[in-house]
Amino acid sequence: MDRTQGQVDPAEPSSGPARVVTLTAGDFTLTVNPVDGSEIEPLRPGAERARPRRRDAAGRAARDTAARPPVLPGAPASARLTPAREEERARLVRLLSHGRSVRLTGPSGSGRSGLLDAVAADCAGVAPDGVVRLSGYGQQQPAELLHALYAAVYEAPDERPLRPDREELLARVREIGAVVLLDDLEMGGAALDELLRATPECAYLLAATPDTKAPSDASHLEEVFLGGLGRAESVEFLEAGVGRALTEEETAWAGDLRFASEGLPLRFVQAAALLRQRDELNGTRGGDEDEEPGVFEERPRDAAFVPLPTLAEGAAPAELLASRVSESARAVLRIACALGGELPHHAHLPALVGDTHADAAVAELLGCGLLTPVGTRYRLASGVARQLEEVGYGDPAAEEARTAARHYAWWTGHASVTPERVAAEADAVLAALAGADVVAAVLLARTAAPAFAASLHWEAWERVLRSGAEAARKAGEVAEQAYFHHELGVLALCEGRLERARAELEASIGLKGALADKRGTVAGRRALALVTDREAAGAAAVSPPLRLAPPVGGAVALAAPGPVAALGPAVPVAATGPTVPVALAAPVGPRASEAVTAVVPARRDAPANLAEVFAEPFPMSLKPSPAPALAPPVAARPVAGSRKRTVLLAAAGALTVAALGTVVALAVGSGDEETTPAGPGPKVSSTTPDVPAAGTDTAGEPGGNDSAGDPADPAGSGSGAVTEAEPGATPGEGAVAPTPGVSRGAGAKPSGGGTPSRKPPVVPPKTSPVASPPTTSTSPSSSPSASVTPTATPTPTTSVSAPTATGTGTGT
Repeated sequence: MDRTQGQVDPAEPSSGPARVVTLTAGDFTLTVNPVDGSEIEPLRPGAERARPRRRDAAGRAARDTAARPPVLPGAPASARLTPAREEERARLVRLLSHGRSVRLTGPSGSGRSGLLDAVAADCAGVAPDGVVRLSGYGQQQPAELLHALYAAVYEAPDERPLRPDREELLARVREIGAVVLLDDLEMGGAALDELLRATPECAYLLAATPDTKAPSDASHLEEVFLGGLGRAESVEFLEAGVGRALTEEETAWAGDLRFASEGLPLRFVQAAALLRQRDELNGTRGGDEDEEPGVFEERPRDAAFVPLPTLAEGAAPAELLASRVSESARAVLRIACALGGELPHHAHLPALVGDTHADAAVAELLGCGLLTPVGTRYRLASGVARQLEEVGYGDPAAEEARTAARHYAWWTGHASVTPERVAAEADAVLAALAGADVVAAVLLARTAAPAFAASLHWEAWERVLRSGAEAARKAGEVAEQAYFHHELGVLALCEGRLERARAELEASIGLKGALADKRGTVAGRRALALVTDREAAGAAAVSPPLRLAPPVGGAVALAAPGPVAALGPAVPVAATGPTVPVALAAPVGPRASEAVTAVVPARRDAPANLAEVFAEPFPMSLKPSPAPALAPPVAARPVAGSRKRTVLLAAAGALTVAALGTVVALAVGSGDEETTPAGPGPKVSSTTPDVPAAGTDTAGEPGGNDSAGDPADPAGSGSGAVTEAEPGATPGEGAVAPTPGVSRGAGAKPSGGGTPSRKPPVVPPKTSPVASPPTTSTSPSSSPSASVTPTATPTPTTSVSAPTATGTGTGT
């Protein structure tokens, strides 16, 4: 039905007319009902959405008029650019004509908006879709700007409003070819890059302040900076504003003002207003000095001479300017301060101020430089709100905001007001909502939310719904709180935010259930069912996770630390050791297709285990030789037939035992050299200590006891005693315990000698035999012998003895 058509609710005959608007939002049909809440349903299978069409010349002209600020009563002010701005204007037009996007950077009050107006007039026929003017004030994300650009170029073929989903929106705006003038830009970086990528056929002129986030390097934007006016330009600009030539005193004052304000054009607009007011107060304007002041004139008969403003008053002129305007204009300034700088449309000012001629105050304030255009509205110029609040204009802010909220609650709920008019007043409505008390805020949000939804200004719709829900919670209005949560859920569902939609709708259903609202509960459950269907469709549309190819063969790999459920059965590594979980190539369970990815080494020729790494240093072709061992080998069972691992473990143990045996032999030899003098016995050199045969001492004589009478060793177990080797014992095993009847050697002193010996060195305990019995070599030349056993490391042993000796010596 028509958006302005009234409809009476049959359930509530006492209620007034309500605007019910039906619109298309993506794949849904949304019916905005201000009484019971919005209803959403999917598009019918047979209904196809009509393709939007581009606006013609008449439509573009109407669009441009709607994008400009409202025309104020009275004579329009003439906009004139200085020669310096004319050069920048020509440069901007040239860049835009070549399809380049430009970022125009200048401080607040540098004349960016006026320069954009001049450029828009020169670029009217450059692009096929003309010139599109947008406002980026308060926009931090590109979504709403893209929707605004879509609405400026396309129009729905029927009377039903259309808001496309994201896919269709991106497809439509990609085809737009226009010169886009975006004033008051507040975003940069990745958000700005997204806007530029979505519209590759558009040339942008972005007006921003220096504190706005800079664009990325990939945006490829041309940078144009607006500076201040020069001395001659500032004087010329000031003379044009005053309407006469400046005196020498005023010219000097203008030079000082340029230095203090860095040549900003806004300061000279305000300075021109100060000079005009001074002329009116002094009676020197237009030949009025010869006329007698009338009774109804505000100028007194005997007015004192007003001097030039000081430099401080010229740099911050808001207080002085406000003191010289009409009372209606000062009331408008108080309303603007209460709304955070936002100025309502001039048609609302008579009702807000209480003066039928208050609408003319906007033109008066704009001529003084206290207002500036922002998009389709006006607001206080930069720095004006702070200067006015310091002198008391912000004291009645609470009362003014409450008055504005109640006025807008009546106006937005009136059946004759279209949603487009409410959307144009969105900033002032939101400012009044933020400053009002909870009762007025609930009332205003309840009436403004349906209008914002019907006008497709969904950013304002969401903001007013959240503010209304918070105000209803504070006021204890459960029914209104349920309404706001329902609308938030419907909005989230239209935008594809399913989790947020479910949360808001469940909260609304719970509140409506507590109120026994059957109709509201049914509407909420229908919307929640759509959320469930969308979630199921999204889960079915998601493709299964990408899995790599399973490993070839049935190789077994040791599992890394991880969850126990991902490991296979435990495989014992040793008889006495712990069990190590092993990850199989295929998972255990019915889902055999989801195989675990095989671990591929970084190098093709890399060995698979440590046994292959040490296979070269320990070759298997050497002859066996005795090797000392201190510990018996671990009876380990090879895992998966790995014989090389067993050889590696045994080799490591044998190396340790050989090192310990060498240390013991060196300790014994060093003790012999210190305590035994040189004698006529044979000199023996050996790299590995050999154990003498049983019953033979170190000198080759049958068992004697030379150390029995040693006073330092009465028990005959001195440091020079050599133990008796048992059959089948290892070479280091004979030093475990001393045996009586074995002498130290040829150089040992007879019993009763006076040289005490050292204490015996600490030797490892006796272990079980693992090597073959030692052999005694009596040949004059050294002959190496080697033996290899499964549990010993092949170590060559070399022994050299004298021809007359019958056994090996222990000295080194």
